Amino acid sequence: MRQAVVASVLISILCGTLGSYVVVNRIAFISGGIAHAAYGGVGLSLFLGIPVLFGTSIFCLITALIVGILSFEERSRADSLIGVLWAVGMAVGTFFLDMTPGYKGDVLSYLFGNILLVSRVDNIALLILDILVVTLLAIYFKEFMAISFDRDFSRIIGIPAKTLYVTLICLIAIGIVATIKIVGLLLVVALFTIPPYIAGRFVFTLGKIMVLSVLLTLFFCILGLHISFTFNLPTGATIILVSSLAFTVSRFIGR
Repeated sequence: MRQAVVASVLISILCGTLGSYVVVNRIAFISGGIAHAAYGGVGLSLFLGIPVLFGTSIFCLITALIVGILSFEERSRADSLIGVLWAVGMAVGTFFLDMTPGYKGDVLSYLFGNILLVSRVDNIALLILDILVVTLLAIYFKEFMAISFDRDFSRIIGIPAKTLYVTLICLIAIGIVATIKIVGLLLVVALFTIPPYIAGRFVFTLGKIMVLSVLLTLFFCILGLHISFTFNLPTGATIILVSSLAFTVSRFIGR
């Protein structure tokens, strides 16, 4: 439980900051596509006998590069591209899992997550990733904000919009992989979108949205963890249900 609480704090920083850009850029569908494509990395990793998170990270980064480059150039066809990668990733994962002999591990934990499986090593990796993400977003805060609201004008004034956009997609992909153990591949998009969406209804600058998103994500994780522990419920699903309930309530509260 101690490691789970620490993981909740670390994952809140990751999801709150990156999730704000997901909502502002309206790329939740892209994030969902990468999350589901990550299942291909899980299956391939188990088939090759390599660490799942390492193999999935490489698979997701390759997917993010493809998605980032093509969706930047062809925005009107981005949804079709994501649909294809979504299906291919799930198919690749299913194929290699079926080809893997013997015990395949707890595959459901990758799909739905279990924060109680987080170890101290996982938390150290999360801490390093948090430092990397927060540092990059702080250094290039104005540039990321510029491409989030007007990519074309950003390119005109000399901001490397394409490079920053692809970098942002890659950071989101790594964040998705890091969140697998918390809520799983099928539910991770909710943690990246619900808290920033709620925050955006009550504060109106990107920096404030990030801060409030971090606090909301932490609240949802801790409350979901407590409820799941008390009533013996699946942790990842409980966290998302708590978030969804808060999302529903926020719809009836004036901004």
